Amino acid sequence: MDFRTELSPEKLPALIRPDSRIVTIGSCFAEVLGRQLIDNKVDVLSNPFGTLFNPVSIAKLLQAAVEGTDPDPDLYVERDGLWFHYDFHSSLWDRSRDELHLRLTESLRQTGAALRNADWLVLTLGTVMVYRHLETGKVVANCQKMPGFLFEKYLYTCEHTQVVLTDLVKKLKRSNPKLQILLTVSPVRHTRDSLPLNQVSKSILRTVSHELTAWHEQVHYFPAYELMMDDLRDYRFYEADLIHPNAVAETYIFEKFAESAFDDELRTFLTEWQNLRKALAHRPFHEGTESYRRFLENLLKQLDAVSKKVDVSPEKMEVERRLRTFKTIDPGANQAA
Repeated sequence: MDFRTELSPEKLPALIRPDSRIVTIGSCFAEVLGRQLIDNKVDVLSNPFGTLFNPVSIAKLLQAAVEGTDPDPDLYVERDGLWFHYDFHSSLWDRSRDELHLRLTESLRQTGAALRNADWLVLTLGTVMVYRHLETGKVVANCQKMPGFLFEKYLYTCEHTQVVLTDLVKKLKRSNPKLQILLTVSPVRHTRDSLPLNQVSKSILRTVSHELTAWHEQVHYFPAYELMMDDLRDYRFYEADLIHPNAVAETYIFEKFAESAFDDELRTFLTEWQNLRKALAHRPFHEGTESYRRFLENLLKQLDAVSKKVDVSPEKMEVERRLRTFKTIDPGANQAA
């Protein structure tokens, strides 16, 4: 007897390979996915603009990146002696406007270069609830903790969202014709907007994503939102805030992502690397034993073998450090203890 509806996403028509170059942009789930890919030795530029939720702000910065334009000069703001920019997350700040301008310009430049050479762009869309800065009339990505009366909050329509993202897709394809674009709707719920409006917002994002995949061969969709809402479907898979997926849910969704988006070679490597990561995390009860020394030497050989595929220099340095430490340990001291 079944007590849940398991969702098994279909294989994507194009697949991520071990040598694929990926850029992730969007909500905090984009950071989670980016971190998981990096942990598994995939070449990723993860959320270079910080967390972005709405498609208007995401599209604006991506277009600036591929077109080589500067950050919007109208949207710098000073708060508590620090400078921020309404188009970027608050993690990107500096002591002066000029210093922040240099930092943001470099972020756009690096992202533009990455997009022109990337195989995949993963866009994680969070909400179509946007804030417009009243003085400039421009939609912002982050209110930077400024007073609420400076902004107008409203729901971006399905039609306008589709226009924004369609225009973005066309510009990205012109910049990099081989780029594959993977859309996801963030499984993080925006309860601040109320649960009913959160559902309206997610529905708009899902509808627009569907339309884009229907009209653009290089645009694909991965059902992260559906996996959380319809497969896991239980508060035990949420953090204590009842909004964000917990580590168990993140791992489950990533495993489904790997099944759907990775080619056979990358999935085989993923299994091999996961075993190596477990070995790297191993800590023995008795470090001064001969068996542990052999374990470390064997682990170093395995890392040497896998280094032909990916960069494992940090991991090799760690194992070599443990071996050096091992040589300073008196085994008799451990046995006496």
